[in-house]
Amino acid sequence: MPPTPQQTLRDVFGYDDFRPGQREVVEAVSEGRSAAAIFPTGSGKSLCYQLPALTLPHLTLVVSPLLALMQDQLAFLARHGIAAASIDSSQSREESARVMEGVQRGEIRILMISVERLKNERFRAFIGRVPISLLVVDEAHCLSEWGHNFRPDYLKLPDYQRQFGIPQVLLLTATATPRVIQDMRTRFAIAQEDVTTTGFYRPNLDLAVTPVAADQRARTLVDWLRPRLAEEAPRPTIVYVTLQQSAERLTAYLTKAGIQAAAYHAGLPAETRDRVQQDFMSGQVNCIVATIAFGMGIDKADIRQVVHFDLPKSVENYSQEIGRAGRDGNTSECLVLGGRDTLNVLENFVYGDTPEAGGIHRVIAEALAAPGGQWELMLNALSQDSNIRPLPLKTLLVQLELRGIIAPRFAYFADYRLKFPNGPAALIERFSGERQAFLQAIVDSSTAARTWHTLDFATLERLGAERGLDTRRARVITALDYCRDQGWLEVESKQMTEVYEVLAPQADAEGLTEELSAYFQDKEHSEIRRIHAMLELFESTSCLSHRLAGYFGDDRAPAHCGHCSVCRQGPAQLPPGAPLPPLEPHQVTAWCTPLRERYREFFDAAPSSALLTRFLCGLTLPVFTRLKARRLEGFAALEAYPFADVKAFLDALPAATP
Repeated sequence: MPPTPQQTLRDVFGYDDFRPGQREVVEAVSEGRSAAAIFPTGSGKSLCYQLPALTLPHLTLVVSPLLALMQDQLAFLARHGIAAASIDSSQSREESARVMEGVQRGEIRILMISVERLKNERFRAFIGRVPISLLVVDEAHCLSEWGHNFRPDYLKLPDYQRQFGIPQVLLLTATATPRVIQDMRTRFAIAQEDVTTTGFYRPNLDLAVTPVAADQRARTLVDWLRPRLAEEAPRPTIVYVTLQQSAERLTAYLTKAGIQAAAYHAGLPAETRDRVQQDFMSGQVNCIVATIAFGMGIDKADIRQVVHFDLPKSVENYSQEIGRAGRDGNTSECLVLGGRDTLNVLENFVYGDTPEAGGIHRVIAEALAAPGGQWELMLNALSQDSNIRPLPLKTLLVQLELRGIIAPRFAYFADYRLKFPNGPAALIERFSGERQAFLQAIVDSSTAARTWHTLDFATLERLGAERGLDTRRARVITALDYCRDQGWLEVESKQMTEVYEVLAPQADAEGLTEELSAYFQDKEHSEIRRIHAMLELFESTSCLSHRLAGYFGDDRAPAHCGHCSVCRQGPAQLPPGAPLPPLEPHQVTAWCTPLRERYREFFDAAPSSALLTRFLCGLTLPVFTRLKARRLEGFAALEAYPFADVKAFLDALPAATP
């Protein structure tokens, strides 16, 4: 008789009993139903798939958004003797091949991947041959367009479930509003009774909002931190800021004030980030000043303080970030040093991601005009041509997929560079007959530089026809991979090219442009509303803990928690930023003129007021790289001003002025 979930929990994982909500989710999955677990950060969501995976007949496939999350969970599984692995970008080809072999033999019970891995044709062919019992979607709020951290590729997961015939799905997240939960349920046909939420109220978190003017904030932080970090028992602390340069500046300020701190942000080299993270995890550094790049996958139970030096991006982000505090159940402090001075920065990030209708139309027109119904694109090049940032461009492509306009077929690297450690002749001499002639054609089709040869596939195709050789691309790539695996050749590939089939070449480009422009405008308005919902939380006249839980549809939190700043001393009023001088038409015109001239030179057209606004507010666009706009005096001249105010000002100027 197979062991019960309770026995497995004790014998394999060493826990006497389930945490709240875990039993219901484990039972739903074990009984063959799809389910969703919405638990606060650190409440044991991962166990909800780890335990059933031991008894399900086939593979459990876990989609996770970050390598750090995978590594943390794999380390946990290894400690408990559970056969699990990942296929990720950090691995060599040999390591990935060993994992695939283990999966095919049934030795690996849990396989973790990123959602982008499912775009790889070779991986899809492999996983399509493997029976899968359960698809797990970690950070599942990423699949809702109305949630935070939206990842467009997540929208395709329901299609992948059908394509691979996966009978069950388990969705896991810590931050989902009722609307997002409904969206998640609908996409995967999960019954309402199989959605388990355990509540968002955490009695050990002390929530405080302290209104502080911008010029006093650093000193206030030092005064707050110094006595806490001077205690004999360490109090690990994360201080969150919005911008990378803010992390560096604040770290320097704290260090000068005698507080040991380290900066962490995406602009640092990977080895520096790893070292800082390890120093924090081991207790060598007790204060990290970080952007939101820090935190996902950080399984440190004793974080005692989380400070928001700048406003977080949303209520969801705030909840996720303070959720890293006090996972051991002990009291932890969560402080917001509140002010509206960074509000414009947050809002302007949103406006920077909304593509203009002209760019959307350009992408659609290019897709519909693809010769032979096969559209080949390189994301960065298309981003430049359409002037749409890469993330919203990915969103646009997924929306075209969901509307049945295009369908992904495969991807390949456009450029291959080869290095022959012992010279090309030594490699060719290893073979004879047709294979030798085939490799000779590869060498003859490669342009030699000092150490690397660049392979020209068009030349190779011509030589193959002339010499009667099979030089199909698939054979060439297989041969290069084989020679690399043997150590006879070094291979570099770049310029990923994605190939789509155009399913509806007669589609109405104008109508699609209008429809998708409205879609992006709706997303923009939703993001702005999310920022203002955060402000309403921080200026709440009722208990912060109760208000925060209510945002996520949880009515079980006490009306007065007694451990938040509203319960202690009443509501906060966030101070405004410093007053901004009125915009002056002649100065704005002087800033815009050089950009207008460059734009006309390149495109023989006038830039839109939205593009000029992004320039003045310091928002990056692909076209600004080509125009070298960042070098112009006007770039970011009005970064402190609200985007909407700058655009309205430009729109109100006489047509010839800006």
